[in-house]
Amino acid sequence: MSQLENRPVRMVFTSRAGGVSQSHFDSFNLGGHVGDDPEAVRANRARLAQSLGLPEEHFVWMEQLHTNNVTVVDGPVTEPIEATDAIVTTQPGLALCVLVADCAPVLLADHTNGVVAAAHAGRIGARNGIIPKTVEKMVELGAKPASIQVLIGPAAAGESYEVPQDMADDVEAHLPGSKTKTTKGTPGIDVRAGLVHQLMSLGITAIEADPRDTITDEDFFSYRRQGTTGRQAGVVWLTGKAAH
Repeated sequence: MSQLENRPVRMVFTSRAGGVSQSHFDSFNLGGHVGDDPEAVRANRARLAQSLGLPEEHFVWMEQLHTNNVTVVDGPVTEPIEATDAIVTTQPGLALCVLVADCAPVLLADHTNGVVAAAHAGRIGARNGIIPKTVEKMVELGAKPASIQVLIGPAAAGESYEVPQDMADDVEAHLPGSKTKTTKGTPGIDVRAGLVHQLMSLGITAIEADPRDTITDEDFFSYRRQGTTGRQAGVVWLTGKAAH
C-alpha cells in the first residue's frame, strides 16, 4: 500500500459490485440520474470516497450529455458540472469522475507537469473530438503529450457493438480505426480502438486499454444489455506526492 500511496497520480475504475443499490441498479451504482434511490447513490458514493481515502466533497462529477465540452476545475464543486463531458485539473486531491455504462471512460494524466483529466467518450463524443479537445486543454495547462499517460476503461467492445453500416462509416470518417465487424459479421464500432489510434496521432504513446466488454461482461453495467441500469465510474486524481 505504501507504494500506491507514494504514486503521484491514481487511476481507478469501479465495477457494479460492492454497493447497496437494488435491482436494476445492483449494486454499486454511482449514477444519480438513472432512476436509482438517491439515498443508495449517496451511500455508494460515500463508500467510494472512503475506499479511496478522499473526502466526499473532493469528488467532481459531470452532467454528461455526449458533448465535446471540456471544463477546467480549480476546486471542489457541490453539483455536477453542467453540459460537459471532460474535466481537467491541476489541483492535487480533486477526484475527477466519469460515469459510464458502455461508453469509454478515459483517464489522462501528466504527473510530471501536474495535470489530470477524465473524459466520457461514447460514440458521439468520440466522433466529435472530445479526446483531442481534452488533450488540448491539458496542454494549455502545462501538460506535454509525450508525458501524458492514458488509461481507457471497460466499455462496449467492437465484437458486440452492432450499428448500421452508415453509422459505422460516419464514425470511421471522424475517428479512424473504429470501424469493425461484430462476431455476427455485422457492422460494428470499436470506440477504444479508434481512441488509441487518435491518441497516438496526438503524440501520446503511453496508452493502456482495458479489453473487457461491458455489453457481455455482467460484472459491469451496460445500457445496451439492460436498458434501465446503473453506472460505474472512472476516477483520477493527483495525490500531491512527488514522482520517484
